[in-house]
Parts: sequence; structure tokens; C-alpha cells
Amino acid sequence: MEARLKSRPNADVTTAIQHLYKAIHSGGVEPLLIDLVHLRVSQINGCSPCVYAAVHSARKHGESDERLHSVAAWRETPFFTEAERAALALAEAATRIQDGAPGVTDEIWDAAAAHFDDQQLSSILLEVSLTNLFNRINRATGEQAGKTW
Repeated sequence: MEARLKSRPNADVTTAIQHLYKAIHSGGVEPLLIDLVHLRVSQINGCSPCVYAAVHSARKHGESDERLHSVAAWRETPFFTEAERAALALAEAATRIQDGAPGVTDEIWDAAAAHFDDQQLSSILLEVSLTNLFNRINRATGEQAGKTW
């Protein structure tokens, strides 16, 4: 498979994305947790470039292969903290909103709010939303894994 778009986005798009990343990373959430959220959302959406980039970034932040291999089954492993579990549950619920799925329930929100303040929750949700955007663009354009941008 080959990517459908051959050129880079215009400078305004790149600048807007850089501002979103700055906002995400200024919210007080550990970069490694942002990587795990990015990875889980990308796994759900089947976005190979974003899965690749998330794993690459998480390794740079010191993540173990054991945990990276377990993100897809995080509920069934002992490897994640309660805060990480709450963030992953929030990421999944905010991503799976199709066809009558309940989305973010009060229970999921309350569990996340027990570990993160409003600024951190905003950063996590912005990461989920931006990842979903990238996943959809990459799937539509046939972007291939192997780049980390």
C-alpha cells in the first residue's frame, strides 16, 4: 500500500497542530501517559502510523515493552496504575461513540476526575480528539507506518 497524499500539509495546518500539541503538553499530564492514550486510541481505530509513532515516543519516554505489548488488553493486566487505567478508560469511551455506544459515562468521568484535575482532563481529552483526527486522516489517505513526524 502506498500513501495517497504526496505533499505535506500547508504551513497553517502545521502551525495549528503545533499549537494543539503545546496545549496538550502544558496541561500537567506526564508525556508517557499521553503516549499510552495515543496508542490505545490508535489501536482502536486501526491506525498503523499512529500506533508506530506512539510506541516510538513511549520508548523514548522510558516505557517498557511489557507494558506497551499490554496496552490493548490493559484491563486484564497488572501493569497499569489506577490513574493510567482511568485515563485509558476515558480515552476508549471518548473514541467509541458510534452507533449508540454510551460514550463517556458519569462513572468513567468520575473515575478519571478522581486522578486528574480539570486542566489535566482537558489535556487528555484534547489528546484523544487529536489522535482520532490523525487516525481518520491517516486511514483516509493510506498513510503508512514507519514515520514519527
